Amino acid sequence: MAQNDSQSVDVVLVGAGIMSATLGVLLKELNPGITLEVLEMRESGAVESSNPWNNAGTGHAALCELNYTPEGSDGSIDIKKSVSINAQFEESKQFWAYLVDKGAIHSPKSFINPVPHMSFVRGNSGIAFLKKRFEALRQHHAFESMEYTEDRATIGEWAPLLIPGRDSNEPLAMTRVQAGTDVNFGAVTRQMLDYLTNQPGAKVTCNQKVTNLKRDGKGWQVSARDTRSGATRQISSRFVFLGAGGGALPLLQLSGIPEGKGFGGFPVSGQWLRCDNPEVVARHQAKVYSQAEVGSPPMSVPHLDTRVVDGKKSLLFGPYAGFTTKFLKHGSFLDLPLSVRPNNLGPMLAVARDNMDLTRYLIKEVLQSQEQRLQTLRGFYPEARAEDWRLEIAGQRVQIIKKDPKKGGILQFGTELVAAADGSIAALLGASPGASVTVSIMLDLIRRCFPEQAASDAWRSKLDEIFPAMADVLSKDAERYRAVQEQSNKRLQLDTPSA
Repeated sequence: MAQNDSQSVDVVLVGAGIMSATLGVLLKELNPGITLEVLEMRESGAVESSNPWNNAGTGHAALCELNYTPEGSDGSIDIKKSVSINAQFEESKQFWAYLVDKGAIHSPKSFINPVPHMSFVRGNSGIAFLKKRFEALRQHHAFESMEYTEDRATIGEWAPLLIPGRDSNEPLAMTRVQAGTDVNFGAVTRQMLDYLTNQPGAKVTCNQKVTNLKRDGKGWQVSARDTRSGATRQISSRFVFLGAGGGALPLLQLSGIPEGKGFGGFPVSGQWLRCDNPEVVARHQAKVYSQAEVGSPPMSVPHLDTRVVDGKKSLLFGPYAGFTTKFLKHGSFLDLPLSVRPNNLGPMLAVARDNMDLTRYLIKEVLQSQEQRLQTLRGFYPEARAEDWRLEIAGQRVQIIKKDPKKGGILQFGTELVAAADGSIAALLGASPGASVTVSIMLDLIRRCFPEQAASDAWRSKLDEIFPAMADVLSKDAERYRAVQEQSNKRLQLDTPSA
């Protein structure tokens, strides 16, 4: 693509992953006349966290993730986070269904397929927790179809790999929700980017490294360098979104906005064991999540997953955590040291002091042999054979470090939208359940950064067309939830089995 010395657009989106693709398409639907450009540092979109092998592909609806339902000191189970995430995922499904109807997404099965979601525990304390969780969740309409069993034969029917070869005296329990999904976030991202490039006034430009962000009146001057030719250019934009995954923090720091001060990043790398043996794959049709080890981070929750990528099924087990100072899988080892600033040094040192368990856990994970990884897998699948599994390197996750008045700094697992007071620039920091709830995060961004337009009759009418019910309604209105979910499932072909 020819390079211009200077140009002007309404919106610049940095990073061609699911976040920027979603925001770009939403803004273009709300205002077809808006001009925007996506700048991607790599040779194509969806290469980092959105790539299907760089994440678990779980359509995070809080059906099986035990860390979303913490147990209080009084033994009660808090389901608020699960209810919220579930409703947000239903928002995502409505948006994708709308894009299918428009022809922007060619085939739902190219990116989303029905895969049951299960929670699996071993031992009496795990069973006690799972039973309480089940009883708390099933009172809510979003989880009314959840099933519970301690019967080994039933567990063997639901997840055939889990029982053979296991000690017959080991106490086990499992919950199942048939309506879970597997999502290829790379496929849906690429289709949205293709749709964007076919809209007037929108383009996606790859091999573009953003080198500077400078205030320019009410907007921003974005400096970009072509990583192949070295050519540089300036783009004036009224609004900038930093949706570059792990690369968002350095860009936020580059902007210099006061709202970004005090944030640091803690990178955690991941690995999977992957199985493509069709005989093994055919025996497991589920995403089975269990409990994380004591002292290990929430993103380390072990799970054995069916994946559907480009029409082919595989199994993934993991994740196994690792540590590198890179913020992106294809980043630089200098990413972490170069992110240290006087305003975030205190919080980063406080987090280092208060998270020795995490440090020990990461060291243990890094030093693991392949045989040790297989032993962890055999806790799920006792008869797993070494020759059926190979190591797959996952994407980077940069967990948020932020200031805390009491502790000095805290490590935050999740996502956080950081926006300038004038709404001219925003960055998304953090990780899971990010991709699954992208639509909700971008709707929040639109309300915060485009408040007047979002309140206008034109935008509200369009949002009502795209979203028959927003997350706050879905979480409270059972009848509306059931009707909207049924409609989305039908349009996304989730009411028919995956190939």
